[in-house]
Amino acid sequence: MSFANIIFYAIQFGTTLLFGATGEIITEKSGNLNLGIPGIMYGGAIGGVVGGFIYQSGGNVNPILSVIICILSSLVGSLLMSLIYCFLTVTLRANQNVTGLTLTIFGNGLANYLGATLVKRVGGQTATSLNITETSNIFSASLPFAKDLGWFGKIFLSYSFMAYLAIAIALVAAIVLKKTRVGLQLRAVGENPATADAAGINVTKYKYFATCIGGMIAGLGGLYHALVYIQTWTADVIGDCGWLAIAIVIFTVWKPDLCIPGAYLFGGLFILYDHLNLPFMTGTWRPIIKMLPYVVTIIVLIVVSFRKKRETQPPASLGLPYFREER
Repeated sequence: MSFANIIFYAIQFGTTLLFGATGEIITEKSGNLNLGIPGIMYGGAIGGVVGGFIYQSGGNVNPILSVIICILSSLVGSLLMSLIYCFLTVTLRANQNVTGLTLTIFGNGLANYLGATLVKRVGGQTATSLNITETSNIFSASLPFAKDLGWFGKIFLSYSFMAYLAIAIALVAAIVLKKTRVGLQLRAVGENPATADAAGINVTKYKYFATCIGGMIAGLGGLYHALVYIQTWTADVIGDCGWLAIAIVIFTVWKPDLCIPGAYLFGGLFILYDHLNLPFMTGTWRPIIKMLPYVVTIIVLIVVSFRKKRETQPPASLGLPYFREER
């Protein structure tokens, strides 16, 4: 396989991770440790798939309207999942770790149930019976002249519009967090919510806002994975993507702009065993190759912990509930 093809597949898979990691960084900057990102990605995926299927079933599909409906449906699905997390952890102050893991299980189960139910309603026996081909083709379309530009077109121009959207969102998130008043106040909430509250910042509003925005961005990753990467609905369609996205957050030390190369690196490591037919990538070695992204994350976490630089550490209040009465 050529180098251009390896890069192409790494970016294709990495785009899912980029959406998820960017969304999780925004969430964690508010002090919320949302381990429910995999479940939220499932919510975004099934929301977009259902919306696209219903619209496509009506015939006379308009490409622009199809994209809008799928994206809005995905955003609604992931927003509802994010609101559940916010209500439990911010309003009721439930344990964030337990809530996140529960949300992941709930999102996975709910999405698979809705997907299987939809398949049965159209008289199919398998997920491939859920015909979303036309919608998927719209989302998967790349620039028509990319094939004529050789390796350059293959590496830079052969992707869905959502791949470029993921990059744009990551860059905008980095600018907002570093350069704007909103970003400064959000980071203040994540570092010390009591001090931010004393300064007149609405801690609850920022936690809700960041978690919901981050969840909707992650939900777009689920939509992309289902309609562009997999191009159908299958059980456990998101797979390990949600956990890989959380690993990338640590790997890139909570910086959205670094998520871009980080997501593509993890994407390359994850799909390596599928696209390189080397002798050592067979048999019992395949699971070892597949776990490389997690090994890299552990190494980075150890290095960051030893260096103890403030700019490479997570928000100080990450995972801790805020009790205003104790301020």
